[in-house]
Amino acid sequence: MAVEVKKCTVEEVQKLRSISIETFRDTFEEQNTEEDLCNYLEKAYTIEQLKTELLNQDSEFYFIYDEYDLAGYLKININEAQSETNGEEALEIERIYVLPEFKGKGLGKILIQQAVERAQFHQKTNIWLGVWEHNQAALAFYKKLGFVQTGAHSFFMGEDEQTDLILTKKLTKE
Repeated sequence: MAVEVKKCTVEEVQKLRSISIETFRDTFEEQNTEEDLCNYLEKAYTIEQLKTELLNQDSEFYFIYDEYDLAGYLKININEAQSETNGEEALEIERIYVLPEFKGKGLGKILIQQAVERAQFHQKTNIWLGVWEHNQAALAFYKKLGFVQTGAHSFFMGEDEQTDLILTKKLTKE
């Protein structure tokens, strides 16, 4: 099997919830209070919220498997599903996470390529995402893949207002 990317279905919502919470905690728990983290997780990753997102025709979720192990996931948005107005030519990568034990294996690049392919399918000319300004590893990863900073916006972790840098990558026609 090696590495496989598969679209996530609403029937897999519990699996999506589990990996969402695990990867979010892994990424952000050391820099945030437990209270803020829990408050965010309790709102963002309920079964009901995730089902709503899965059923939105302008959002897509993908799981990535390494061999047969679920290793990470991707959420992309177009049109009205984007978390911010970035125009009809844009596709948003809202979430992209890989479990710690699978990092360094190139899975993030595969998920970015999945987003690029979906953007091209939907005839989008750029992809964008928000990255916490203190997540240096992610910032370096995206810049290496050709993303450039085009803005910033606020992100609330519980009551704590944080800054996400907006990174954009222009797509070439293939």
